[in-house]
Amino acid sequence: MAQAPKKIIVENSDFADVNQVEIPDALLLIGNVRVNHDGIIMTCNKAYYFQNENYIKAFGNVQMVQGDTLFLNSKYAEYNGNLKKAFASGDAVMSSPDATLETEVINFDRNIQEVFYDTPGTIVNKDNVLKSNAGRYFVTEKKFKFLTAVTITNPTYVIKSNHLDYYSNSGHSYLFGPSTITSKANYIYTEKGFYDTKKNLAHFLNKSYIKYDDRVIRGDSLYYDRNREFASATRNVKITDSVNRGIIKGHYAELYKKLDSVFVTKRALAVNFVENDSVYIHGKKLMVTGKEGDRIIRAFNNVRFFKTDMSGKCDSIHSSSKTALTKMIGNPILWNGKSQITGDIMHLIGNNTTKKLDSLKVLSNTFIVSRDTIGTGFNQVKGQNLYGKFEEGKLRDVDIIKNAEVIYYMRNDAQELIGINKNVSSKINLLLDKNEIETITFFQQVDGDIFPESELPENARKLRGLVWRGEEQIKSKDDIFPAEEDEENAKIVKETKSAEVKIPVPLKIRKETLNYDKKPKSAKAEKVK
Repeated sequence: MAQAPKKIIVENSDFADVNQVEIPDALLLIGNVRVNHDGIIMTCNKAYYFQNENYIKAFGNVQMVQGDTLFLNSKYAEYNGNLKKAFASGDAVMSSPDATLETEVINFDRNIQEVFYDTPGTIVNKDNVLKSNAGRYFVTEKKFKFLTAVTITNPTYVIKSNHLDYYSNSGHSYLFGPSTITSKANYIYTEKGFYDTKKNLAHFLNKSYIKYDDRVIRGDSLYYDRNREFASATRNVKITDSVNRGIIKGHYAELYKKLDSVFVTKRALAVNFVENDSVYIHGKKLMVTGKEGDRIIRAFNNVRFFKTDMSGKCDSIHSSSKTALTKMIGNPILWNGKSQITGDIMHLIGNNTTKKLDSLKVLSNTFIVSRDTIGTGFNQVKGQNLYGKFEEGKLRDVDIIKNAEVIYYMRNDAQELIGINKNVSSKINLLLDKNEIETITFFQQVDGDIFPESELPENARKLRGLVWRGEEQIKSKDDIFPAEEDEENAKIVKETKSAEVKIPVPLKIRKETLNYDKKPKSAKAEKVK
């Protein structure tokens, strides 16, 4: 059998009376009124107590207290002892140890321990001020739930959402649906996220991004530490640099705002826009450091790059926007059109005024090689150092300095072989047109000749140190990735598409939220021997 509702007990009243004319069937209580019902205490200036209905109406300085955790103050209130439901209006204020809610009307259902309001309300929780048009408070969980426009204002940032769960004890916020977090430091957008307002730590999913002054970082999963101004992103990461017109991609990235530093790995790719063309740079690891105008890009381990008419490989790259100097470090090789260029040290130099590629410098053991247009031979230029000038992004004027050697297959307009030019000189100048050698000029101490093909044996047609690496040439932006990274990327792309098809899963509430006020279990006492 269901238990009969407990009666409201009047514990105190300065004056009591019955007036059947004005308030039929009610007991009039006036002055220091105090009533008790199943663990809730109500005090007020005046009350009408309908004993048959187990119902009370309270007026003036009304306060309802449940235990030591919930206080409900208002000008007017009603309480139904049978239903265990309370209604408070007129400057209604609900207080708990963690937060205070102010609104016009508050309803409290003691059966399910829920407080709800449908009038504009303000919640103050330490440094956070929450404003919404409606909300619900779960007393046991210490959780506010908002399903209409809500704003959390903090001295540092402002959170806006149409669906937000806020735990007043821990300060944990769970964001569902389009939500924004705005501060002087950045602007954050998410459709599924967690934010710890006490520790300033966050985790965002679903179409989330963090926008700084000049950068936007996106990823399937974003972690953010506001105190350190640190962000990390995992899977399908994309960092856009609006000032330098660059993009960095990968499947893991770290961004340190205070250090102006970005680190990317797992199929790392930097895309920079130069002269209406895109330069693609890949390395196992990419680092971008420094402020605008003094930015350095570093790429490490098996570095490869590609642009429309040029590509290259080396162990690492160091590129400075301040000096417009890009150093290819460790076994550098450059392909310019059909020409292969190698040397011990290789520098690409830009022009900061025109923002165009200006010149190329190759030091020690310089070699330029290209296949003869028809035969199986190789056009070769060898020397100590190389200095080249670019015009409109294409290598145009090249000087080979010191110990210069040439083997060149000379053909007429009908592509018939005239002879093979084999020469040595102090300096050689090459003029290129459409990335192919147009003229060769020899300077000082020229020694050599043009040989008919029959007079120059095969073993004399290669300069010492020639290594043709044409099969390694990077011919598209897709060639810059090793096979194993392509395989891993294909797997991630497949998983991403699969996840997009699935029904969205609500953000799981964290253990640290649910266990925030719970004391850790003490270790079991050792057994007495």
